[in-house]
Amino acid sequence: MALIKSISGIRGTIGGKPGEGLSPLDVVKFTAAFGTWLLKQSDNKKVVIGRDGRISGEMVKQLVVATLNGLGLDVVDLGLSTTPTVEIAVTAEQAAGGIILTASHNPKEWNALKLLNADGEFISGEDGAIILDLAAREDFTFADVNKLGSYRQDDTYMQKHIDMVLNYPLVDVEAIKARNFKIVVDAVNSTGAIFVPALLKALGVEDITVLFEEVNGRFSHNPEPLPENLTALSNEVNKADADMGIAVDPDVDRLCFVCEDGNMFGEEYTLVAVADYVLKTRKGNTVSNLSSTQALKDVTLKNGGEYHPSAVGEVNVVRKMKEVNAVIGGEGNGGIIVPDLHYGRDALIGIGLFLSHVALSKKNLKALRNSYPDYFISKNKIELDKGVDVVTIFDKIRGKYKNQPINIEDGLKIEFDRDWVHLRTSNTEPIIRIYAESQNETTADNIAKRIMQDIREFMH
Repeated sequence: MALIKSISGIRGTIGGKPGEGLSPLDVVKFTAAFGTWLLKQSDNKKVVIGRDGRISGEMVKQLVVATLNGLGLDVVDLGLSTTPTVEIAVTAEQAAGGIILTASHNPKEWNALKLLNADGEFISGEDGAIILDLAAREDFTFADVNKLGSYRQDDTYMQKHIDMVLNYPLVDVEAIKARNFKIVVDAVNSTGAIFVPALLKALGVEDITVLFEEVNGRFSHNPEPLPENLTALSNEVNKADADMGIAVDPDVDRLCFVCEDGNMFGEEYTLVAVADYVLKTRKGNTVSNLSSTQALKDVTLKNGGEYHPSAVGEVNVVRKMKEVNAVIGGEGNGGIIVPDLHYGRDALIGIGLFLSHVALSKKNLKALRNSYPDYFISKNKIELDKGVDVVTIFDKIRGKYKNQPINIEDGLKIEFDRDWVHLRTSNTEPIIRIYAESQNETTADNIAKRIMQDIREFMH
């Protein structure tokens, strides 16, 4: 059982003893802390909630609604939704904040409360710390019987979100329609099965096959959209002679594509391609996190903009995007943030922009992918033994590579000429992630292996 409290929200496995997993008592406690924090912010009592397709989603939702109502807060429930849709609804409803019930790419036994502020953005680390403190002290006061909050359901936001994508100036619906795309979607038994086909139809795509389309939360494969988990999608694209495959994660904020030959376009290149398209018409800056491919930097410089790295985590990317006034940004895991739509990773606007780019380029996906610089990222992780002091390990590694350029803004990033390796602890599980990038696949793997050997050595 696991319960992880971080700025990414409160995440845990369902069941077990309170405090050891995401038990009903934990759901109530952290919801009450968040609701209490909202009430301290303003007189606004409206909260928007939505959930992905997880098995535990309905149970968790009922606990969240009852707790918020018990504090005197009024709940607007979007039901089965996506993370970006809830973000958009918070501002549209002029709510005080929002909660998304999703554990993103984690397996089916996980769920989480992701917390949004009044701007529909993830709360800051500072605010997160205040909320965790309120929860630890159980410092909440519930409303008396005459002041309980209200509850209403609202299922209009999928259409509102789709309309925003269709009306976005750089989404070229006519060009997409004219290309007559044949598309296979891997919806991983979650809300992408509802939202992605609806968007594609609105964009004029008529030939759509959906894999794993029953929204039951019993994910047919590991729900993280990585190549090893997308073999069924690759095979179906090949078999159906489709133009492309589209994969999203359970809460539809990550996006990746499969080329017409069944090979991966590369989740790292979702943002690269979309940024290239946006930057051709809008000169400006870009941001991605320290673990993302430098292909984005290459494309940005080519289009006359400046590239800025940020610490990992959507809240950090957003903060940096605002600082440098970026026109596009996101994360190398297929998370695209289009600031003049909203400051959140959004697979739906990503699909609209990517398809526009492909349609207008007159290329297929393979040719488009080949037009970008080739980098290989080796993504690895090491499980941490209990009680391991990561700070000491990182210090020792810094000492060993002290002659290389080093960035310690987020974990430890070491550069070797055109290659780099980035080590950081995860916000969501007890591991160190090790990402290495090179223009040569073997080199990237070897850099990662070498650093992993160092970590194991310094761990014991």
